[in-house]
Amino acid sequence: MSALTRCLQEEAAAIAATADRLAPEQVEEALALLDRCADSRAKLVITGVGKSGIVARKIAATFSSIGVMAIYLNPLDALHGDLGVIAADDLTLLLSNSGETQELLEILPHLKRRGTARIALVGRLNSSLARGCDVVLDGSVDREVCPLNLAPTASTAVAMAIGDALAAVWMERRGVSPEDFALNHPAGSLGKQLTLTAADLMVPASRLQPLAAAAPLPEVIAHLTADGVGACWIASPGDPRRIQGLITDGDLRRALQSHGPAEWSTLTASDLMTSDPITVTATTLAIDAIACMERNRRKAIGVLPVVNDAQQMQGLLRLHDLVQAGLA
Repeated sequence: MSALTRCLQEEAAAIAATADRLAPEQVEEALALLDRCADSRAKLVITGVGKSGIVARKIAATFSSIGVMAIYLNPLDALHGDLGVIAADDLTLLLSNSGETQELLEILPHLKRRGTARIALVGRLNSSLARGCDVVLDGSVDREVCPLNLAPTASTAVAMAIGDALAAVWMERRGVSPEDFALNHPAGSLGKQLTLTAADLMVPASRLQPLAAAAPLPEVIAHLTADGVGACWIASPGDPRRIQGLITDGDLRRALQSHGPAEWSTLTASDLMTSDPITVTATTLAIDAIACMERNRRKAIGVLPVVNDAQQMQGLLRLHDLVQAGLA
């Protein structure tokens, strides 16, 4: 066994021991306080010093990502004015392995005076910080992985794991869905899949001049070139906003291949267009639009018309734009 493997196993063992050590009633009270905080749209304020402060930042980031308004508060800054961000309805989570961190102990009386609920995540249940909080979560470890038993290693891993577990259980109980999660991750892959719509990525119809069905081949080529979209649409005679057909670069190439050069001068938009193109609406998720393109067995689709319920043109959605958005 390598030394690295041994250290990892020791940290894993410390987390496993914590699972057995945590008092279920304290965990339930902590989750109840989180529920109350979320229901009142109050803040979860997490604080700690040193390595505990780094863990506190990560726990705050995790809760923020699942819909809880969570922030990290530097305890030193808190004592010099930043306590003003904490309100009575807020919930505080205070991290300290020793439970005797002076900056946190100095904050406690002010939190009590405001009536702010307090959860301690500590390594010593009989510490001053634990005694000053409403709920105490036991993050104690037998020893650190550090060979000197000094550098915070196992203790920070345990604190991080407790924070992650609280967030995961809270998500489960609240029924947080992938759609809820995506709202706070708009730039991530999942967020894009669940939030970006055809309207977000399409080339709007205002930039696309329609063609008449009788437009000759040179006019079709001019439209395909001028718009730079790789497609143009044909308007219905009875409604200039309604789509009658779609011509893509591929349609043009196929038409020229199937008709001899002698016929090219007689070709019109109606000869080139796809008269029943697959369409999507503006609210169609972009990821679903990609599925429409991929499922088509007749021919490769690189452009989808975006229409309303009356089949009036709203824009064109290109595979190129979907790829650039990181969806394909």
